[in-house]
Amino acid sequence: MFSYNRVHIIGYQTQPVDVRQTPGGSSVTDLNIVVPYTYKTEDGKEMKGKSFHPVTLWGPMADIAGQYVRPGSQLFVSGRLQTDTWEDQKTGEKRSKTRIVALDLIMLDPKDGQTKVSDGASAQLTNCANRADVIGNLTREPELRTTTNGNKVITLGIATNERWKDKASGETKERAEFHNVVVWGDLAEEMSKTLKKGQRIYASGRIQTRGWETPSGAKRTSTEIIAENVSMLGVESSVAQETVQAEAARGPRTQSSSEEAPPVESSSDTAKAPEAQYASEVKAEDLPF
Repeated sequence: MFSYNRVHIIGYQTQPVDVRQTPGGSSVTDLNIVVPYTYKTEDGKEMKGKSFHPVTLWGPMADIAGQYVRPGSQLFVSGRLQTDTWEDQKTGEKRSKTRIVALDLIMLDPKDGQTKVSDGASAQLTNCANRADVIGNLTREPELRTTTNGNKVITLGIATNERWKDKASGETKERAEFHNVVVWGDLAEEMSKTLKKGQRIYASGRIQTRGWETPSGAKRTSTEIIAENVSMLGVESSVAQETVQAEAARGPRTQSSSEEAPPVESSSDTAKAPEAQYASEVKAEDLPF
């Protein structure tokens, strides 16, 4: 059963782009994108913040970034979340880092430079984008917690999978990703009573990476999706059932003269127009992992 794992961000590159070559001859580079945002505190005060997102580009996309992307360039990146794990050679501890593997890259700066924003411009109008969408199965039973401030919170474990074709062997391979999805407030309390391990879930929100120190003083980070919307999938809908039954009772419909579709233009210019292709230049199955 297929799942879904996509991220969309609009932000700014923070450092020079360094393109490297793998032993197999593929280009690869890592971006560090900062996403400025504004938010309101519980007392209604407007605050400014920023989040940082590591992004990996492969192939022609990496070459283009190396040629045109500079520190301060504004970019749109669409891709998938991937968490890499390894063992610390000094301590033996398991470490992990979550990054975005880019599938699409759009450079947003005009040729004559970035536009100056007036002081009176709305903060909402100048906000960047930070959105993640996942469809997958719950990996554990939801556990409701209460913070010291009395807020209800749940951290869901959602598993997604990614399939691709290995360039060397031609074999189809599969990789599982495990996402921590944080839900707050009344929705968290309701979910603790309704959701069960194994259920299929859609979650949408923003990516947040938080850091902390271990008792030994080592710095650690964790990347989570702070959910704004969560939906149970594969569930019955009374509205859908009523509509299906009503359509069945109505029987097959014939198109009346008033419902006829307008004729398709067949001018020579229309006939010669090439079909637009919107496929990404870099395919997921071409990635070398």
